[in-house]
Amino acid sequence: MTAVTLVTCQGDAITPHLEALARLRIRVFRDYPYLYDGDLAYEAEYLGRYAQNPASLFVLAFDGDTLVGASTGQPLKDEVAEFRAPFERADIDPSDVFYYGESVLLHDYRGQGLGKAFIAAREAHARSHSFGTVAFCAVERPEDHPAKLASYRPLHGFWEHLGYRRRAALTARFAWKDIDAAEESEKPLVFWLKSLAG
Repeated sequence: MTAVTLVTCQGDAITPHLEALARLRIRVFRDYPYLYDGDLAYEAEYLGRYAQNPASLFVLAFDGDTLVGASTGQPLKDEVAEFRAPFERADIDPSDVFYYGESVLLHDYRGQGLGKAFIAAREAHARSHSFGTVAFCAVERPEDHPAKLASYRPLHGFWEHLGYRRRAALTARFAWKDIDAAEESEKPLVFWLKSLAG
């Protein structure tokens, strides 16, 4: 097992690591199922929102001085309208939900328990701030998508094992440019929730 150090920070304490985090997101999300054709300008805007929010959380994984993984979160009430709207339509108060922005990890560091550590750190943070629910969303591609490899395994079983449940009624649509596309297109992002009550 590779020695990896986890570091947590909030708000603008992430500033020294923003460029590395942007490049890590672009690298990891290039793979299926996101197929994200990364853009540093967009990353600066997206991550900048988290950096400007003192209530945000960053969990960073370092191998020496190299950032190899990260997960983020912030109160859902501070998220963009596309992510708040499904909850508002379902009469779920966004102010009671801590939202996980993403979890990204280089391939060579997977299978070492870091995914569980990322979730545990965010759950602990949410509990310490009295959130009743934690949530994240994941893109869902057609089963016959041409970029899907035979070896691809979704993380549904992993998330379910940790107590998260897929809520098909809570679906957002968000646009980005795929690596093989000429322009952006909307994709469905389905939310997974876990209650922290009790």
